[in-house]
Amino acid sequence: MLPSSGQDQATDASTQAALSRILEGTASEIGEGFFRALVENLAGALGTRGAWVTEFDPERRRLRALAFWNGGKWIEDWEAAVDGTPCQVVVETRRLVHYPDRVVDLYPHDPSLRGANAVSYMGVPLVDLDGSVLGHLAVLDVQPMPDDPIRRAMFEIFAGRAAAELRRLRAERELRSRQAQLAGLIESAMDAIVELDGELHVTGMNPAAERTFELPAEHARGMPLTGLVSPSDAPKLEALLRDLRGRPPNSRSAWVPGGFIGLTVGGSTFRAEGTLSLFELDRQQHLTLILRNVDERLEAERRIAALTTEAEYLRSELRDLGRSGEILGNSAALLHTLAEVRQVAPADTTVLILGETGTGKELFARAIHEGSPRRGKPLVKVNCAAIPATLIESEFFGHERGAFTGATARRDGRFTLADGGTIFLDEVGELPLELQGKLLRVLQEGEFEPVGSSRTRKVDVRVVAATNRDLRRAVVEGKFREDLYYRLSVFPLSLPPLRERGNDVLLLAESFAREFAARTGQRLAPIGPDAASTLRGYAWPGNVRELQNVVERAVITARDGKLDFARAIPTTLSGNGGTLLPETSSVLTARDLARLERENLRRALEATHWQIAGEGGAAKLLGLAPSTLASRVKALRLRRHR
Repeated sequence: MLPSSGQDQATDASTQAALSRILEGTASEIGEGFFRALVENLAGALGTRGAWVTEFDPERRRLRALAFWNGGKWIEDWEAAVDGTPCQVVVETRRLVHYPDRVVDLYPHDPSLRGANAVSYMGVPLVDLDGSVLGHLAVLDVQPMPDDPIRRAMFEIFAGRAAAELRRLRAERELRSRQAQLAGLIESAMDAIVELDGELHVTGMNPAAERTFELPAEHARGMPLTGLVSPSDAPKLEALLRDLRGRPPNSRSAWVPGGFIGLTVGGSTFRAEGTLSLFELDRQQHLTLILRNVDERLEAERRIAALTTEAEYLRSELRDLGRSGEILGNSAALLHTLAEVRQVAPADTTVLILGETGTGKELFARAIHEGSPRRGKPLVKVNCAAIPATLIESEFFGHERGAFTGATARRDGRFTLADGGTIFLDEVGELPLELQGKLLRVLQEGEFEPVGSSRTRKVDVRVVAATNRDLRRAVVEGKFREDLYYRLSVFPLSLPPLRERGNDVLLLAESFAREFAARTGQRLAPIGPDAASTLRGYAWPGNVRELQNVVERAVITARDGKLDFARAIPTTLSGNGGTLLPETSSVLTARDLARLERENLRRALEATHWQIAGEGGAAKLLGLAPSTLASRVKALRLRRHR
């Protein structure tokens, strides 16, 4: 007998209530708090006696609980061998495993099951981007657990969320380790390191500085820098600070010209040379003065600078992990691309990612890096269109002191920072011709010379490049080297535009809506049929990045928790209030889409008086990065009519 519509409605309501309970219980939590909230609410929603989430150690073949809720109480510090347990099947098969009853009979040597009087079990693996198992999420009960497709789907959804949080925690642990290593280097450095605030007052010292100035760090805090240098040299340092404040953020470091005379608390003096670096943290300016006797070697300063830069990249990656999340979707086009990522990631092959703007090229570059043997080393990102042509060689390969005007200190380039890891060259089609030959040499020989140096530097770097330009056409037009094109495109990876990904647009919209609603504390209704039709019918010339901005606008303008995407999609995209295409309309050709993009960009530029960057710029209006918009304007040859 088929269930009645009333029974269907009751089942839907029960499922919705279970989902709501878990979502509300975990929405505001991260880290250990998230895992505890997840298993407690999961056990309550599914009506099971216990639920737990673990981290898997493949070398020791053991599971360690991140949170374990059983029989209405927490089990702390739980760890167990995986072999001979139902969890072993989950970890090794990498799929959901369900034993509806008699699980103890199947695993008679698992003491945890027998001690809990377990009858039924269900577990699902937490899988990393490269396919490796991070851990697992499981529930058990003291009564049979019937098979329920809705329960299975809900279980796998929250396993995906747990895997994302576990990845974030691992990145956070790596950052803390790098920061601890950096702190250890500073503490053990032979160079004296003095930390200063924006007014040149001492905020900290390393042990070498304490010995140099004969002053404990706690007594030095708050002291003006003028108390540590000779009166004749104090104006020199103040002038250098003013100069650094006028420089761009990536060049706020300089040698103190001519050195200076240092003063100890005991009144003795010493000649020193050093560097003064300016950086911002939490919108406050801070300085670092690194000094040494003139005969001391410079190696410690180089190591500290390199580690500081690497830590900054790790912080950036941690922030990106929080912002970008996972590659969501199950369309055939996306699954085909992900299969290609899994194929090429373990190899050391150069990859050229091709796709329209906003398709997530950086996210796929990170997936390739994380799936490779180089994942323990940095992924260094370079936007080739965002760096001035006069500085791009220095940015790539570094420079020596005095190599050009403003090069007051030696600096490592991005390829040096990426040594042993991966470098992601975004918008590689914007590289000037004179640099393309040097990039080709790095790809072929793994070597280069920093600007102003005759010393050849060897590096081991995997290159992943990306572009939204037609490089074949650029080769024909003489704007891109043919040999470099073939060297980059050993493995071309084409990303599908959002309009070709079917219902992925709904999965992405739901994910973005949950993210923005969690930030604002709003409660949103699920995306209804009308809204889904609107999302599927729009051409999305800006792809996933545009969808993210549209969803954010829809959350902000939501009424009674209902999202209105027709209102959120910008009306500047066409003269008649948008490019919404009925699902029954004819399909746009590539030429139609190019013409649509060109007209859309022109309208945005005219509406902002051709201002690209800034709060009132076209990039902000379109939801694009300024460098990406500048690249598209150049590629489409848009010109302002005067």
